[in-house]
Parts: sequence; C-alpha cells; structure tokens
Amino acid sequence: MVVVDNAVYVRGERVATPPSLDDTYEVLHEKKGMAWIGLYRPDADELHSVAAEFGLHDLMIEDALRGHQRPKLERYGDTLFGVFKAARYLDAEERLEFGEVHVVLGPDFAITVRHSETPDIGAIRRRLEGDSRLLSLGPEAVLYAVLDEIVDGYQPVIDGLENDIDEIDDALFAEGRESSKRIYALSREVIEFQRATKPLIGIFESLASGSDKYDVDVELRRYLRDVHDHVLRVVERADAFRAVLQNALTVNSALVGQRQNEETRRLSEASFAQSEQVKKISSWAAILFAPTLIGTVYGMNFRFMPELDWPLGYPFALILMFGMGVVLFLVFKKNKWL
Repeated sequence: MVVVDNAVYVRGERVATPPSLDDTYEVLHEKKGMAWIGLYRPDADELHSVAAEFGLHDLMIEDALRGHQRPKLERYGDTLFGVFKAARYLDAEERLEFGEVHVVLGPDFAITVRHSETPDIGAIRRRLEGDSRLLSLGPEAVLYAVLDEIVDGYQPVIDGLENDIDEIDDALFAEGRESSKRIYALSREVIEFQRATKPLIGIFESLASGSDKYDVDVELRRYLRDVHDHVLRVVERADAFRAVLQNALTVNSALVGQRQNEETRRLSEASFAQSEQVKKISSWAAILFAPTLIGTVYGMNFRFMPELDWPLGYPFALILMFGMGVVLFLVFKKNKWL
C-alpha cells in the first residue's frame, strides 16, 4: 500500500482520515488545518498528484522517486525538503541496517516518504497525536519528531558497535586473517554510519539559522537544539570508533606481519638445518667413495693389472684409500661441512 496514513489535523487534533489523496486536498481546503500524508515507496502517479496539489519542485519529486540520496536539507521557496538516514543494529547478524526517509514540509502540509522499514513513521505519528500541543506547532513538529526518532535510534547502534569493537580488542592478539576481515567489515559499517550522521550537524545548523526567518516556534527550537546535542554526541562516538578501528587494523597488520616473519624465520632455520645435514651426508659419501673407487678398480679380475705381483701392493692400496679419506675429511672439516 503506497499511502500508509493520510490525515488532516486542526490545532493538533486529527479531524479527518480521508480515503484518498483527492479527498485529503478537499478536506484540507475546507478545514484550513494541516495535512500529513505518509507514503511508502510511492510510484510516480502518487508523487505527481501531491506535487501538483502543493506545488512541489520537480527535483524534489525526482529525488523522492529515486531514493538512495545522501542526507540533506534543501529549501524551494516556502517548501522544505529533507532526506534522512535511519539505522538499526541487528543483534542476530551483528551488522547495521540503514533506512531512508524523505520529509517535505510546506505551510499547511507535511509529507513523509519512506523507502525502507525504518524509521517507524506510524510510531512517530502516534507519538505526536498523543501530544496535541506539540502537533499544533505545525509541519515543523513533524520534522522534529522524525529527526528525534531517527537520532534516538542511533543509540542502540552505538551500543552494538561498541560491543563489536570490544570483541575485536579481545580477539586481536589471538586471530590472524579472520580478525583483519572483521575489522575491515566493521570499519565500513562505521564509515556508512558516519555518512548517515555527520550531515545532520549541518542540517541542524541550517534549521537554527532559519528559525527567525521562518518564524519557528520557540519551544520547537528548544526541542531541535536538544536533538542537535544528541547528534553531536553520536558523531563524536562514531569518530572515536573509526579511530579505534584504524588503530586496531594497524596493530593487526603489524601482528600478522610479525607472525609471517616468525614463520619465515622458522622455515629458514629448518631449511638451514636441512642444508647442514645434506652437507654432512654428502661429505661422508665423498669420503667413502674414494676407497670404494680404489677397491673397485683392484677388484676387477683382469689378468694383467699393474702391481699385481708387487709385495707392497696390498698395503699401498690400503694406505691410499685411508689417505684419500683423511684428506677429504680435513678438506670438508676446514669448510665446516663436518
């Protein structure tokens, strides 16, 4: 359903709930009150109907249709157009979910266009209807209530992010690559949260600077200043979270590098030890090869061979084999192969 709620208010009291937008326009002209039209993902027909009735600028309609806008506040003559980002923390999935709402205010109307499940505009409407004095302040009261609901919704997000960061701190020295992924994912969420909250500072400053010009009620200004203070605290916490995560990512990178260096050192030590063993084996193999070569030569049963009839041939062969082994041993020892 595109039109979620549709009502006309006089002095803060709901006097009519028209069944269609056309009926709303008629009742508004008759009662001379304020119309509050709540839309959920409207199509072009509904928005163009509202635009034609209240004289909305084409750029506002384009933004409201397309959605996915950055938080902003723009004024077109006596019409105010705001885009705001709500956020909520999903405990089961340990992640953030963002919503978007557009608010259009005129002298006698307020239009809320929601593109997500959050914020709960129905709850905001019920709250205002329970305070007719506040609602009687006009369309700006709707803007205040929407902003107050969105900013109040940031506190559970802050608590959830703080808990996640605490868990990262605990796991920082125990995990490796998985910790890096989690820190990076959480950093992206914090950045997205900053994109939703930081522009609100300029929005509230703009509202404050235009309060005199557009004759905003003094009591409503106080309410807006209170929400502004909450926004400042939220932005400060988000900035602190981002700084902590950047430090955590730096520390984690250093720890991962240290672990890699230690692993490389262990591999190098193992390779060096293996190389030393190969040297020793090769040295002894060479020492044993020399007498084996001589013995092999004299073990060939040829009839005519040198020194076969020499009485000292056998001792000479033994001395030669032993001498070659000693020479090779000394050479390898000198080169620290043994």
